[in-house]
Amino acid sequence: MASSVSRSWPRRAGVMLAALLASVVIVGSAQAARLQDIATLQGVRSNPLVGYGLIVGLGNTGDQTTQTPFTGQALKNMLTQLGVTMPTGTNMQLKNVAAVMVTASLPPFAGPGQELDVTVSSIGNAKSLRGGTLLMTPLKGADGQIYALAQGNVLAPGISAGAAGSSVQVNQTAAARIPNGAVIERTVPTELASNGKIELELKEANFDTALRAMNAVNQAFGRNVASARNSRTITLQVPRDESAKVAFLARVQNIDVTPGRARPRVVVNSRTGSVVMNTTVTLAQAAVAHGNLSVVIDSNPIVSQPNALSGGQTAVVPNADVTVQEGSGALNMVRASATLRDVVNALNQLGATPTDLMAILEALKAAGALNADLEII
Repeated sequence: MASSVSRSWPRRAGVMLAALLASVVIVGSAQAARLQDIATLQGVRSNPLVGYGLIVGLGNTGDQTTQTPFTGQALKNMLTQLGVTMPTGTNMQLKNVAAVMVTASLPPFAGPGQELDVTVSSIGNAKSLRGGTLLMTPLKGADGQIYALAQGNVLAPGISAGAAGSSVQVNQTAAARIPNGAVIERTVPTELASNGKIELELKEANFDTALRAMNAVNQAFGRNVASARNSRTITLQVPRDESAKVAFLARVQNIDVTPGRARPRVVVNSRTGSVVMNTTVTLAQAAVAHGNLSVVIDSNPIVSQPNALSGGQTAVVPNADVTVQEGSGALNMVRASATLRDVVNALNQLGATPTDLMAILEALKAAGALNADLEII
């Protein structure tokens, strides 16, 4: 099998390369990686923040307050807090104000006074946030406490223009960024280790990888400082002293570990037609027949014209021709494949389009000929 593939590979290289780029993306074989790339420290994570705010200074591209009453209500509340009293029943027709949701991510160990990048996204019918300024907005965490304050000029990547019923838009104009637009007011307590222990969590659960990581850490330190609890968690014995603890974890994160053999997986994106498979995917021998079925409906209306002086009216009688065409679907033998290259060769020999390939992979999985997990997103 291997010798046959090696002889036929040069002749099919051009055809296979085009099909490969169009339909299949391959994930390379596992190589040594640093622990900080394949694992995280338990409790050391970022925290999402969110807030509701107003952007002002827009050039007639803001919310229409008659359709987004929450924008006018928020503006009235803000003006009241600033000492400006609005008469009861006032209907503000503003076009340079937009209501937005402000989001940010609070990194671990961040302290008061540090700055964060924020993202603002319109929740009304504003046409563009370009050129606006975000007013002071408190950003809250999941516990409802305020952790940062956001304010500043927005940077919108898109632009839009319109006149006489025609319009053009480049990129997104209803969302923007504010670099360093938030200041941290409160920190999130992070306990780096408890009782001299800290958990190292693998991003992908794998018993082989956990065993290799444990052995690599113990070998690097010359003693048993790591113990694998399960396929994802590894417990580390860390020093009590804070400086020694940081030095210990820095050394651990830079230890090289070769991940274990990944589970065979094929990921199909039904929206884009992309198919991604890792190197452990194999095929069992199977026979595949796949034909295209097309239905063509051709509308040919017939005009019925009455005779002269008959008093009748011209009528249009609907008429349609329906044609059903089915492409050839001869059985094709798919040989057992021991390597990813053989899998790609077998699938490309079917001459299937990316859309057909998704259906074929699903059928192969149902028949038990695809030795992989099929994930559709």
